[in-house]
Amino acid sequence: MMKYRTLGKTGFKVSEVSLGTWQLGGQWGTPLDSKDAMDTLEEAYNNGVNFFDTADGYQDGDSEYTVGKFLKTHPDVHFTTKIGRKDPLSVENFDKKHLNRYVEESLTNLGVDSLDMVLLHCPPMSVYYMPETFFALDELKKAGKIQNYGVSVERVEEGLKALSYDISAVEIIFNMFRLRPRDLFFEQAAKHNVGILARVPLASGLLTGKYTLDTKFPKEDHRTNNRNGEFFDKGETFSGVDYATGVKAASELKERLGTDNLAATALKFILMYDSVSTVIPGASKPNQIQRNTIASDEPSLTNEQMKIVNDVYDKYIKNPVEYLW
Repeated sequence: MMKYRTLGKTGFKVSEVSLGTWQLGGQWGTPLDSKDAMDTLEEAYNNGVNFFDTADGYQDGDSEYTVGKFLKTHPDVHFTTKIGRKDPLSVENFDKKHLNRYVEESLTNLGVDSLDMVLLHCPPMSVYYMPETFFALDELKKAGKIQNYGVSVERVEEGLKALSYDISAVEIIFNMFRLRPRDLFFEQAAKHNVGILARVPLASGLLTGKYTLDTKFPKEDHRTNNRNGEFFDKGETFSGVDYATGVKAASELKERLGTDNLAATALKFILMYDSVSTVIPGASKPNQIQRNTIASDEPSLTNEQMKIVNDVYDKYIKNPVEYLW
């Protein structure tokens, strides 16, 4: 049965396992299939998911529109949308004029009067030194356009700096291949009562343990064309881990942890940390939902299993990943 946690100062009770909608209804780089998308959302809801993560730039707004359509018949769920990346990434996208426009467009796409949560979508580091950006979000909150705001980040330092403002949540990459956030950042976020949304929890699928050196991805898929950061931060793709190294590390994890379902174990590992409000795996088909949501019911990892994760991380991943993000 799905378990629920409080999302920081929002007071929202959200499912430990949520749903990310980057690839909703299809694989990365392919058009969104509306029936698959709605069926996937419905299946997630039926498995206890009550928190959905989208962005204005996903499928040119189609993801937001689909989530909004779902909200009309499921008003009891919560959602967050991310703004600032549907135009080419630049500091200017995060000024007051742009933020106001993006929020209005997201309100329209989602068909709601107020947004549960808005996250700045991985802005450049300099934006965190532009208090006027966060003050603009305060104004939108006072106007009732948004209920909460926060940031989605690439690096730990961005999350730490964001805690200077009145944020409610930070979305950050955290998984068996990206352990650094659990130290200082988790501690500081807890002190500020800021929720943590763990994104890229399966390292773009590496932590399913199903990929091999021969696995092929579609040409337009970021797992093919962004391994070196050609289009956006390479940390988004396989958590910045070299593919061959990641395959080897995942295989060793699967063997040493003694699991046939590495994905569920990897998600449960994230949930071992009380500071995490929810983990956000993606799915593009209804039949992919249960493999994620069962993580809430998985037994806790033992101390020995936690040590194995640390060992594999230190052996394969820490250098250079920990020093880059």
